[in-house]
Amino acid sequence: MADKRELIAVQCPCCSAELYIDSETRAVIRHKEAEKPRSIADMEAAVTRFKGEAGRREEAYQKSVSDLKDHQKVLERKFEELFKKAQENPDEPPPKRDIDWD
Repeated sequence: MADKRELIAVQCPCCSAELYIDSETRAVIRHKEAEKPRSIADMEAAVTRFKGEAGRREEAYQKSVSDLKDHQKVLERKFEELFKKAQENPDEPPPKRDIDWD
C-alpha cells in the first residue's frame, strides 16, 4: 500500500505561482502557474491608448525644443554678465574651473 503524503502548497514570491512540495523529500512535485492579467482589455482600448501616445510624444518633443531655446538664452545671458564683469575688472584673474583645483 502506498502511503499518502501531504503536499504543502506554497506561493512563489517572485512569480506568484503555486508550488506543491512533498514534505518528506522536500521537492516540488507539481506547480500551477499564476494567471497573468490581460494588459489590454479590448481592441478599442488599445487604439485609444495608441492615439493618445502620439499626442504625448509630440508634446514631449515641443517641450524639449522650447527648453533647448530657453537654455540657449540662459547661456547667452550668463556669458554677457561674465563678459561685462571681465571688462570692468581686467586685472582680476579668471574664476577657477573644476580642473584647476587638481
